[in-house]
Amino acid sequence: MYTQRRFSFKSVVIWTKRELIFFLVLAIVYTVLYDLLGLKWLQVPLTPVGLIGTAVAFMVGFQNNAAYDRIWEARKVWGGIVNASRSLIITVKDSFYMHRNEAAKDESEALNVITHRHIAWLTALRYAMRSKKKWEASYEVIHAKSTFQYNVPEYTSSLEDELKPHLSTDEFEYVMKMDNKPNAIMSLQSSHLRKLTDEKKFWDFTLLNLQQILQELTALQGKSERIKNFPYPKQYGSIGYHFVHIFMWLLPMAIIPSFYHMGIEIAKTNPFIGAYFVWFNIPFTVIVIWVFNTMLRIGLAGENPFEGSPNDVPIANIARGITRDLLQIIDEKPDRIPPPFDNINDIDM
Repeated sequence: MYTQRRFSFKSVVIWTKRELIFFLVLAIVYTVLYDLLGLKWLQVPLTPVGLIGTAVAFMVGFQNNAAYDRIWEARKVWGGIVNASRSLIITVKDSFYMHRNEAAKDESEALNVITHRHIAWLTALRYAMRSKKKWEASYEVIHAKSTFQYNVPEYTSSLEDELKPHLSTDEFEYVMKMDNKPNAIMSLQSSHLRKLTDEKKFWDFTLLNLQQILQELTALQGKSERIKNFPYPKQYGSIGYHFVHIFMWLLPMAIIPSFYHMGIEIAKTNPFIGAYFVWFNIPFTVIVIWVFNTMLRIGLAGENPFEGSPNDVPIANIARGITRDLLQIIDEKPDRIPPPFDNINDIDM
């Protein structure tokens, strides 16, 4: 799903370079005010700030765990869709009741229609998951802030263009009228399977098995929609964000005096180093604030696993992989099987 390169230390630094520059300027400004301008009152005790840091660490840790749970659940849902999709088409392919020599052409056509309709369901579902919610960051904002480009297929082509090749004209018109398009396609699929059973092309028991697979797919669709439509509670995200910033503004006022007094002790044996030792607080202050801020950003980046960010569950690539598998199962010609999506900068979407 993700590449190791993206999670290298260098990539994390690039990802947070704006904040890193701000933290550096903040630490320098506090040090100048304290040491060069003599504002020695600009300090707070280190112990209370340490207690605040501990509380912030717990809050950010909780937020990160919750965000990871949402990402992992979304990935398990789409992993289930992979398995159920393969099971559906394989079961249909091997379950026709009539002898193949008697109705090979009809069987092939029915299998082809069912397969392409399921591909349409996958397509409609991934487009529904990429739809914009007001609590999600927009794709344009995410893309503008990224230091690298990446491809989100749902934002470069329309749903209509993607659905047309997989549905008949009547089915396409019916689906496009519905609010929940994946649900409409699943209803068409179920009706078609019932019709094939009534025509004695399937055993009744086979229909029961196929309906169970459709029920599983519908349940997985509902789980995916629940993650998409119910945001991470903002009270937790907002509290974590504000706590980190409170800690960020207080920390320099607690660390600088500590380095200043350490410098006084060092000056007894090494006057030159002791005189400037207070300035060594800058890298330590920046590192501590950067660590807390990066932990916060990681949690924020994982709250919405379908919003179109580089850290999303790669539903487009998963759906395209299923599409290729299903078309190969029904022995589609290689030139009619779509290629994998282009993953710009090794980012799967």
